[in-house]
Amino acid sequence: MLISLITPAYNSARTISDTLLSVNGQTYPAIEHIIVDGLSADGTLEVVEEIGDRREAGRTPGEGQAAAATCPVCRKVICGKDKGLYDAMNKGIREATGEVVGILNSDDFFTSPDVLEEVAKAFEEDETLDAVYGDIHFVHPEDLTKCVRYYSSRVFRCWLMRLGFMPAHPSFYVRRSCYQRLGLYKTDYRICADFELLLRYLFVHRIRARYLPMDFVTMRTGGISTSGLSAFRQIMKEHLRAFRENHIYTNRLILSLRYAYKVLEFARR
Repeated sequence: MLISLITPAYNSARTISDTLLSVNGQTYPAIEHIIVDGLSADGTLEVVEEIGDRREAGRTPGEGQAAAATCPVCRKVICGKDKGLYDAMNKGIREATGEVVGILNSDDFFTSPDVLEEVAKAFEEDETLDAVYGDIHFVHPEDLTKCVRYYSSRVFRCWLMRLGFMPAHPSFYVRRSCYQRLGLYKTDYRICADFELLLRYLFVHRIRARYLPMDFVTMRTGGISTSGLSAFRQIMKEHLRAFRENHIYTNRLILSLRYAYKVLEFARR
């Protein structure tokens, strides 16, 4: 079973090498890695070319795991101006040929070399399964070994989406047929097109998804969705819109309840 990975990139020369090395270091043999570059001007594509698609014995960022596979990753690069992150994701999904599709951003990397092996195993064991998801963790950009937040999807249930909860999107792997049947990311969302898509897939259409108890992805802090009060306001606005467009009732008070859980999440660190 071929797994397609979509990596949107824009001026990512400083971080994308970690992303590429972690893909090259995966033990699963059938990977199609599609990099969608929005005309970077900092040498991003030069880094991609330098690292190449060969899987060499080496170390994955942060963890130091040895790569077990020796066959090449099938890596494709799409270059061109886009309308933002979600438009780039859609471009990659349209080009994907794998049965299963996942997103790996250009400042993130796999936490361990067996992530895609476990993803493939779940789909191969259950042909009725539409999607899987797991955990992720955030690290300080200057110290990739320092966990500043662990985001577990273990507690996720569909009804919790009414409170604004969702599974960790970077750990979400779904059959490409779901994108074809249920649609792609809405590109006029600035921050929360991922939430809207998961709401549409999991809550409205009730695709069959399964939690895998493992840490999928290591993410650097500092993204647009973690950038202070303005991000909070934009997230609230876009969450309310997502519910309205999918004909699900909610309000600001209900959506604010998830922030109490976030406080507890940080307190447990």
